[in-house]
Amino acid sequence: MNHYCEQWIADWCQEHGWTDWFPEQRSYWAFPPHAVMPTPIPQQALRNIKADNGFSPDERAWGLAGLASLVSGVVMSYGLSSPMPMLMAFGFCAVVA
Repeated sequence: MNHYCEQWIADWCQEHGWTDWFPEQRSYWAFPPHAVMPTPIPQQALRNIKADNGFSPDERAWGLAGLASLVSGVVMSYGLSSPMPMLMAFGFCAVVA
């Protein structure tokens, strides 16, 4: 799951003068102002970006999918008089979390 929207990273880089950002494994790298080697974007900057913007589109989609599975699991468990749909919904929500 991607915790940051690419547009948020691009906006931050443009605002602070960093250029040519790219994701590498689980971090974001870019060229700081007047630098010839890329460095990781500071974690504090990423935390500030996340605090300003909230959930990314990927997080919203997975959260809504978890909520939908929970509701459908409750309804199906009640309708079928079986705990299995609720257990399946719980398992899916655990994976999402």
